[in-house]
Amino acid sequence: MKYNLFLFLFFSFFVSYTQTINLNESHIIDYLRTAQLSGKIKSKISFTQRPLEIGKNSIEIEEKIFNKEEYAPTIFSFFNGNGKLKLLPIDYNIEFNSNHPYNRNNGSMIPNTGYQQLVSAGLYAEIGPLSIQLKPEHLYSENKDFEGFGEGPNGHYPIIWSKRYITWNGIDIPERFGEQKHNKTLIGQSSIRINYKKLSLGISNENLWWGPSKRNSIMMSNHARGFKHITFNTINPIETKIGNFEWQFVTGRLENSGFTPPNTDYSYAGTRLYVPKINQNGLTNDWRYFQGITVSYSPKWVSGLSIGFIRWVQMYSALVRGKYYWMNGKPSYFPLFSNLFRKNDKSSDYEAQTDQAAGLFFRWIWEDSGAEIYAEYYYNDAKQNLRDLLLDSDHARAATIGIQKVINSKNSDYEYLFSWEWTQLEQTSGRIIREAGSWYRHGFVYDGFTNNGEVLGAGIGPGSNSHYFALNRFKKEEKIGIAFEIIDQDNDFYYRAFESAKDYRRYWKTYNLQLNFEKKLKNIWFSFNLIYSRDLNYQWDLEDYATPYYHPGNDVNNLHSTLKLTYLIPFAN
Repeated sequence: MKYNLFLFLFFSFFVSYTQTINLNESHIIDYLRTAQLSGKIKSKISFTQRPLEIGKNSIEIEEKIFNKEEYAPTIFSFFNGNGKLKLLPIDYNIEFNSNHPYNRNNGSMIPNTGYQQLVSAGLYAEIGPLSIQLKPEHLYSENKDFEGFGEGPNGHYPIIWSKRYITWNGIDIPERFGEQKHNKTLIGQSSIRINYKKLSLGISNENLWWGPSKRNSIMMSNHARGFKHITFNTINPIETKIGNFEWQFVTGRLENSGFTPPNTDYSYAGTRLYVPKINQNGLTNDWRYFQGITVSYSPKWVSGLSIGFIRWVQMYSALVRGKYYWMNGKPSYFPLFSNLFRKNDKSSDYEAQTDQAAGLFFRWIWEDSGAEIYAEYYYNDAKQNLRDLLLDSDHARAATIGIQKVINSKNSDYEYLFSWEWTQLEQTSGRIIREAGSWYRHGFVYDGFTNNGEVLGAGIGPGSNSHYFALNRFKKEEKIGIAFEIIDQDNDFYYRAFESAKDYRRYWKTYNLQLNFEKKLKNIWFSFNLIYSRDLNYQWDLEDYATPYYHPGNDVNNLHSTLKLTYLIPFAN
């Protein structure tokens, strides 16, 4: 009797759970963000830290807007309701590319030509402070062959191949993930956590998204597969006398894809272009130690404003004498909290072995006008000191700015949402004097900021820029819209490869016209996206001596479609 009473009191005191809407269900997260913008939910959450926690002590949403019990019904309860077992939705995501890979923020999916699908289902259990989310994924990809770099009708000279390998040797982003179909089961969006009130500590493999951007999150997105990590984070804003705070601190392990760039036996000027990814201790395809933090503050005196800081560092594990050491043979398990400026480096090896990035973001919601503005500004190279930061503030920077505005319609129940987002990862003109290197690649951490062969940040990739416009009509759980996007594909490589020839005709530019439709049909959240892409000078391919001088290059078309189905399993207690 005393034992049962102790268990009851223990569970009653600690009960909290962190069931999440994972990033495979981004259409549901986008629905909730739009509902916040249009004033339908009054949540204090900043939407700068995802996945969304929707447990007991996290984001509060009115049932008519989003029914948590319908999303994940309880199969049975125990310990007087302090223990529960829930059914998670079944996610079925499908993608198709007709000509060449186009993928953006699709988690465990790969750059694929042809058909691919991701199926995920699972269970969620809570017992007092303990929560367990099992959400494995099964991936199938056709992985068909396609026209890659240098395979177009005009090809590229050996010197251009050598310039391309400058990028490939500093980052793990293979054009094609092998020559076989992919058919595998992954850990997926699973986690085990200990939760107390608004805090959570656990082990997770879930995809993460940091920052306010909707299309291109520079510092952390779900463009790549989720990675194993330890996380300490808030599950709801911590309220103080000066405002609200949210954070996530992560320590994890990043993996190499195991795939190589094309033509690894290619040589130029007697030197083999491909350099195997060997760390400073001679290990091939070594895993990387990653640590990152995001902190968001919403001041009490400015309604709707959130400002934040993100920093991450990574380095190879460097297995030495049976122990893991970092940074010139000395153990450093919390490198995130040191050496923000280069003046603090204890040795030149510290810089050589460490890849890092840091910067600021903000999101500001104007509730009365149903609008928001957000921006991100980061550096992928530490400054020497504060003076260096003030003098050369454009060096190694990347930026995003975006706005959204809800437009009410007097003659209809529908509302309209205008969205604009601009992202620049391309180096600034300061590269002429001080080379910064492309975002996500590194001169010593040769896998770059990637996991399993895909960038962990903005899906447009190193050296690229994006300009995105969208107009959507929405009503409750339905949205239909059109969007237009312009992408400058890796301008950093373009300038490096062709500036000596002064060839201004070869920009590889992608124009995307998108149609999208989302709707909740009883127990199914449905999202469909169709993109027609026109790539001008695909893979920077152009015939040099054709006439007239300014003539079309290798221009190609691609049809990309995405279908997301989230099935909410009905269950009657």
